[in-house]
Amino acid sequence: MGKNKFITYENVFDQSTLRGLFKVSSQGYFDEIKSPVKIGKESNVFTVESGDELRIVKVYRTAASFAKMMDYMRADPRYMNVNGSKLTVVYAWAKKEFANLLKARKGGVTVPTPYAVHKNILCMEMIGDSTPAPMLHKRSPDNIELFYKRLRREIKKLYKARLVHTDISEYNILNFNDKPVLIDFSHAVDLRYPGVEKFLMRDINNLVRYFGRFGLDLDADEEYAKIVAK
Repeated sequence: MGKNKFITYENVFDQSTLRGLFKVSSQGYFDEIKSPVKIGKESNVFTVESGDELRIVKVYRTAASFAKMMDYMRADPRYMNVNGSKLTVVYAWAKKEFANLLKARKGGVTVPTPYAVHKNILCMEMIGDSTPAPMLHKRSPDNIELFYKRLRREIKKLYKARLVHTDISEYNILNFNDKPVLIDFSHAVDLRYPGVEKFLMRDINNLVRYFGRFGLDLDADEEYAKIVAK
């Protein structure tokens, strides 16, 4: 069947991405693309079949905001030497998410397991049962207070792993059986990033806003102190 198995997606992906999908597939990380999960400005997310298992393939758009990506990389000590063409930056962006997910998992944070990254393609674990777990904005927790306490523990573990997500909101948290799973780690930065404290406070303010809708009375400064406390 070869590369023809992705013929259906010729109007969705450019030829370079189609070749990349074939390469990742031929390496055994997935068999077929099943269905779209999320079509976004920065990336498109699909479920894929890998034997009897469902996984996720995230394809970063090569037309995504070059300047925005550079803002999150040029001051991160791990990526400050990234330069060159737009494609070079997009490929580094994909590798950054892969590396951040590995680092988060090593720190005990509940995130999808990354399996492979190639150019603008990331293959990873699908969180869910027969379908992907919903984002928090689509399914609010049954127990708001317990969910938030679990979420705060995850963010604290991430901080101890020397990462700040920088883009946490109800759109980057999965609700899987009333337990939080953090996703979308391409923006995450190392603690050495200048002004990282502002990023963390922005994450916390997003959560204070969201959970405040459900009557949870949270103080952003107090939550910040709890997360950074040793």
